[in-house]
Amino acid sequence: MAQRPPRIAVLIPCYNEEVAIADTVAGFRKALPEATIYVYDNNSKDRTQERARAAGAVVREENLQGKGNVVRRMFADVEADVYLMTDGDTTYDPGAARQMIDLLVERNLDMVVGKRIHKDKEAYRPGHVLGNRMLTGFLARLFGTRFTDILSGYRAFSRRFAKSFPALSAGFEIETELTVHALTLNMPIAEVDTDYFSRPAGSASKLNTYRDGLRILRVMLVLFKNERPLAFFSYTALLLALVAIALAIPVFITYLETGLVPRQPTAVLSASIMLLAFLALSCGLILDTVTRGRREIKRLKYLEIAAPQESLGIDAAPSRVNVA
Repeated sequence: MAQRPPRIAVLIPCYNEEVAIADTVAGFRKALPEATIYVYDNNSKDRTQERARAAGAVVREENLQGKGNVVRRMFADVEADVYLMTDGDTTYDPGAARQMIDLLVERNLDMVVGKRIHKDKEAYRPGHVLGNRMLTGFLARLFGTRFTDILSGYRAFSRRFAKSFPALSAGFEIETELTVHALTLNMPIAEVDTDYFSRPAGSASKLNTYRDGLRILRVMLVLFKNERPLAFFSYTALLLALVAIALAIPVFITYLETGLVPRQPTAVLSASIMLLAFLALSCGLILDTVTRGRREIKRLKYLEIAAPQESLGIDAAPSRVNVA
């Protein structure tokens, strides 16, 4: 197969970004002149569409509100070899785009995450920094330490990642789902340091630190249950068993001393909770088998799509870049 240049799609989900979208499009057109830039408008009430179109972007719409809904639509609609996702608020550095894409292709990776390096406190508020560290640490304990910035919205994807990603989230928790998808299938991934800038004057963030942080944490717990059911239900069974034992100890001591069981309701409650513990463990064992089969199907679907180098006709060569 003859080598050919990759078809690059820059994907920009947008909601009320009229202040910054033109500069964002211009920055990525300069950094990646061969790329097609898609702006997906998510029910904006301002002139986001008009300014994006004037800047040279292909403008499309997604009426279901939420970033996750937009990402699902973008991955479904757009055909490309490499996808670069960014935000429409000029906070991400277009200058890093070429490095991210080259690394993805040269190393035959499926995702490269732009790790945010900020120098301005206004660019990355302390609450967001703390929340990101806590969530990243929590995810690392659940799925392994391969990322240091799981909430970055600046990412490059291979075609096989984009077309095998189920995209079930509706809102800002989509970045967490993208990360977990890569981790559960053990995809080849990497991180690249990128500058992170402040929003321009007149532009406001749509992210609510506490509300969206809780939503992301909830999604992580749900994904833990879905992707690691044996561990999830084992912890549940252990907690129930400890409660049952704590309730049973005084009943057992009274029985040893008197030969009677005067606290029958407590004894029944303890036995019932212990039964629930065994049921939880049984659920974990059964669902672990189901999850393994589901993961195998996802892996086979993922492998049906050619890797970046194969699709571009590039002969694989040893690389000297360290992958996360």
